Formats: sequence, C-alpha cells, structure tokens
Amino acid sequence: MSPLLSQHKKHRKLTTLVENRTVYNADFAELNIYETHEFAEKVALKFNFPIIASMLTGKKIMHIDDMPSFEFYPGESVVLPSHQNMLIDFPLASLDEPTQCLALGIDTDKINEVVDRFNTIVSVDNENNSWSLDDTSNHLANHDEVNDLINRLVYTFTNQTKSKDVLLDLMIQELIVRLLQTKAKVLLINDMQNTFSDTRMGSVIKYIKQNLTNKDISVEKLAEKAHMSKSHFHKTFKNTLGISPIDYINSEKIKFSKQLIKERQDLSISEIAFYSGFNSISYFNRQFKKLELMTPQQFKISINT
Repeated sequence: MSPLLSQHKKHRKLTTLVENRTVYNADFAELNIYETHEFAEKVALKFNFPIIASMLTGKKIMHIDDMPSFEFYPGESVVLPSHQNMLIDFPLASLDEPTQCLALGIDTDKINEVVDRFNTIVSVDNENNSWSLDDTSNHLANHDEVNDLINRLVYTFTNQTKSKDVLLDLMIQELIVRLLQTKAKVLLINDMQNTFSDTRMGSVIKYIKQNLTNKDISVEKLAEKAHMSKSHFHKTFKNTLGISPIDYINSEKIKFSKQLIKERQDLSISEIAFYSGFNSISYFNRQFKKLELMTPQQFKISINT
C-alpha cells in the first residue's frame, strides 16, 4: 500500500480483487482510487467526465483509443477526455503487491471556467491562440509539478478537514492551469506544421531552436523578437508555458549537451559546454546537475558503463 493511501486503507472496503474502487467526493471533483490484487488483462474502463489518471504503485499497460499502447508507472499521469474507452492489463498485480491507481474527475464547468481565465491571462493582442483540454489524450511522464499537486489532492481528499472543499478547489484550479501550460509547451515546442509560427510565443520558440548554441540569446533579445517589453514578455512566456524563458533555454541546451556527450566522446566537458552555448563551465555544470541530478562527467561515465 502506498504511504499516501495510509488513511484511505483504514476506511476502504475490499469487495473485488480487480479494480476495487473507492470514491471520494468534493464540490467540483471526484477522486476514484483503484486497487488490483491479481493478474488481469483487457479490463475495460470508461468515465462520463474528463479525468486525470495517475499511477501510485505497480504497473499497468494502457490501451487507449487514440494513443499507441504504453506502460504506465508510478509518477506518471494521463489526461483523458470524457467517454474515452480504455483496456488495461495488470501484469504485476498480486495480493502482497497490488497495483494502485487514481482517477480524478473534474466538473466540466469548472474546467471551462479555469480555461477561460487562463486564456484571458495569456492572450496577446488579437492573436487567435486559445488553449484547451480538448478531446485528445495526453501521457505525462514524471511531471514534478503535476505529481506534487496530485499527492496533495489525494491527501486532502482522504483526510477529512473543515477546509477540505476550499483547499481542493484551489488545488484543482492550479492542476488545470498546469495541464494547460504543459499542453501549450508541448504544442509550441513540437510545432512541426508551423501552426504557431505567426504567434509571438511560437516565433520566439522557433528563434530559440534556430539559435540554441548562440551565447548571445537573452530575454531582452527574445522580447525584441516578440515585439513586447521585457517584463511583459517574461510574464506572458512563463504564464503560457509554465517555465521562464531562461529556464527553457537552459533545459534545451542541456538536452543538446547530452546528445553531444553521447555522440562526441572525444570532446572534453569544457568543450561540450562551449559547443552547447554556455559561456561558463561552472554555470553549465550547475544547470546540468539541477536538471539531470548528476554532473556532466557522471553522465559521461554512466553512458560508458
């Protein structure tokens, strides 16, 4: 049993060994906790409302209509529209080590309310560029902010307090915003069809990609490209993508440096830093460790062992 579900275990009733369901209700949401205690395949599941499903323990193999099948592990989530058909395999579930998952359903009116407010905040002039949690499914692998929110939501749902509904309302609003930011980030960064190339944020992302190893990339330069003031640009970029321009640039440079380390074993770490667009080796090392939880040298060693 996940430590997060210690309070849940005290009250839940186990009536089936496959997808035993416990429901917790709040004003604008419903938390479903599922537990499976034996091997099972092709278990069908469908909800009449949009959900965020998150793994807690064990492993599932998910078969969802509009996605390739994928393995589903703790720390990962998937966003599903209403009436989405699912078939689920439980290859590792047992009495001693059950597979546990949660499905958080959110009221559609609440989603639309937050989506409208989000689009008002991130809108730029007359650009027709609104974001939504539409009819497609999204698999989120190890998204720290979403995982943290889901853990807090589960704790609040399963521990009765007087302020429960108020706290859940705030957390649900934040979760919707995080999911919108994640979707905007994915669509803007992976814009193969240039759908967003004529928008401010889309054109800036494109410029960053084309000049990634340029040591002169700055927020001032990006704001100029977006025809916005520095402060307005920084705020709009972070509100839309959920990450600051500098943090995004550094994450892309570190991604590029990892590829260099794999492909160019002849290069030193200082050369890798230089070719990745960093002016300072110490800054490169700090950013690499911050994002990868290891130094560039440790990463280099790890791929050779």
